[in-house]
Amino acid sequence: MNGKVHEISAAELTLEGAFEIAAGQCKLKLSTDAEQRIQKCRAYLDQKIETSSEPVYGVNTGFGSLYNKNISKADLTKLQENLVMSHACGTGNEVPEEVVRLMLLLKIQSLAYGYSGVQLDTVNRLVDFFNEGIYPIVYEMGSLGASGDLAPLAHLCLPLIGHGEVSYNGKRYSGSELNTLMGWDSIKFRAKEGLALLNGTQLMSAYGLYASIHASKLFNWANKIGALSIDAFDGRIEPFKSKVHEIRPHKGQLHVANEISTILESSEIIKQPKKHVQDPYSFRCIPQVHGASFEAINYVQQVFKVEINGVTDNPNVFPDDDEIISAGNFHGQPLALALDFLALALAELGSISERRTYQLISGSRELPNYLVANPGINSGLMIPQYTAASLVSQNKQYCTPASADSIVSSNGQEDHVSMGANAAIKSYKVIQNLYAILGIELITASQAISFRRPLKTSALLEDLISNFREVVPFIEEDRVLYKDINAAIDFLKVN
Repeated sequence: MNGKVHEISAAELTLEGAFEIAAGQCKLKLSTDAEQRIQKCRAYLDQKIETSSEPVYGVNTGFGSLYNKNISKADLTKLQENLVMSHACGTGNEVPEEVVRLMLLLKIQSLAYGYSGVQLDTVNRLVDFFNEGIYPIVYEMGSLGASGDLAPLAHLCLPLIGHGEVSYNGKRYSGSELNTLMGWDSIKFRAKEGLALLNGTQLMSAYGLYASIHASKLFNWANKIGALSIDAFDGRIEPFKSKVHEIRPHKGQLHVANEISTILESSEIIKQPKKHVQDPYSFRCIPQVHGASFEAINYVQQVFKVEINGVTDNPNVFPDDDEIISAGNFHGQPLALALDFLALALAELGSISERRTYQLISGSRELPNYLVANPGINSGLMIPQYTAASLVSQNKQYCTPASADSIVSSNGQEDHVSMGANAAIKSYKVIQNLYAILGIELITASQAISFRRPLKTSALLEDLISNFREVVPFIEEDRVLYKDINAAIDFLKVN
């Protein structure tokens, strides 16, 4: 770790700021104000338990449909430990460590507002996990996206009590082995703590934060690569003139048309006389298609900015008002709808990209079939387009909305759920596919532009091609192409 420290406080987190904190070599520390709010809420809750026999959901009652079962004071710690253990029912693939790290950050942030009733020691142990690079093993499947992400968050928090598993320095340890290794005692849960840890939207939010940041990156790449494809296809610039878009003034459409025009401004190819009067939609309608995705991405980012700055467990504890309110801030509906929308928006960027790839290898506009000098003995870029088509088709399947579904759980008490966790998992897969689709278009457009020489594209795009050629050389004759595709994906992710 370097010397950077981020203080967890009530100050607003931006999406970019939160992502950089989690992605960088940054340590966390609770601010004095956050510590005081956590301690104040816990002290109030302890005092309430000592002086009142009133049932408070999840504090001295059972959970879900067992809300009517009162629990004795002597069993309150066991109740919370049992909750975390019994809810750790995740299955499927493991959540990537980069997402688990985001989950830890967002869980700490939510608990630090002082409405959850947790112990300071509990939050500080989560801070230790983050700072030491200790990643609980969390599984993708098991959350219904209401009552929070119960199963995933149970796996995230099991190591606090010496159970579950973690990844640390590339090795796997049980929760008890971790405590021995670090010289830690297991956290002893107090009333409500298990519920505070499990009720929350941090799986959905972490994936949503990841998706929001990568969506912006992919959108910017789609515009640059799309502009390169326009020149490679010897396309026309007229469809990008501002006057066209001012008479249908969608903000995204105007933004994309202006960006493409700016990218291609110094191109020699775009200025040469054209033999054709119009281009296929996948080129001509880039402003309309990319622009619609741009507006969708902006909407989704607004939703997740609100979410990562909120409290999403239940019940909520209000010490100043002497109230403990059981409500529904754990319900993931705002996130489920946004994540489904984002999957659609990103899938469309991939869909139109694949069509441009197809046009470039089709033998049109004086380009050779499959973009090789000697097609026949060489297949050239025939099959990468198949791969792109396969990924586009899969993304279409991932666009089936998770949020349209709901299945009754907890014996009818939890009778409407968001399925936002499924939407979150899908969004991650759409993003990975889109990197590959755009990588294939970049390979194709960079290859095609070579057949336009000696004319040059714009200075910006010539620099892009030059940098890209360092990892993916020009294809003279057939070679193993999966390595090129992987190199192109890595290029897009790191640049």
